Amino acid sequence: MTAIKETSVIQENKSNAFVACPVTFVMEKIGGYWKPIILFSLLSGKKRYSELKRSIPAVTEKVLIQHLKQLENDGLILREPRPVVPPYVTYELSASGRALRPVLYAMAEWAVSQGGELSGQFSKQMADFPPE
Repeated sequence: MTAIKETSVIQENKSNAFVACPVTFVMEKIGGYWKPIILFSLLSGKKRYSELKRSIPAVTEKVLIQHLKQLENDGLILREPRPVVPPYVTYELSASGRALRPVLYAMAEWAVSQGGELSGQFSKQMADFPPE
């Protein structure tokens, strides 16, 4: 990955926004297209990498691995390698990640109410939303 210049104007503006707005802090952690989908998928409990990949078929392996590492570094998920043959890794939400459940639920409810033609499909998916 390319090194980010610490003194750039963009980085300065980003850090000012980061300090000034709590929403910016949250978006820095869960922003992007795939991170909320990964977190939503992990709400139902521990999953192996292959289970995550199957639950989000459109994501590439490269992007999934990058986002899993970022979420782990941000303390939102826990990665547990299993020393068995064949070896595998499980992922689950950390306490901080589980604390995002109400946020993800609110996002899903908003999608149902504002989804137009897709609202019916979203409603079906809400039935599978894991209980607290």
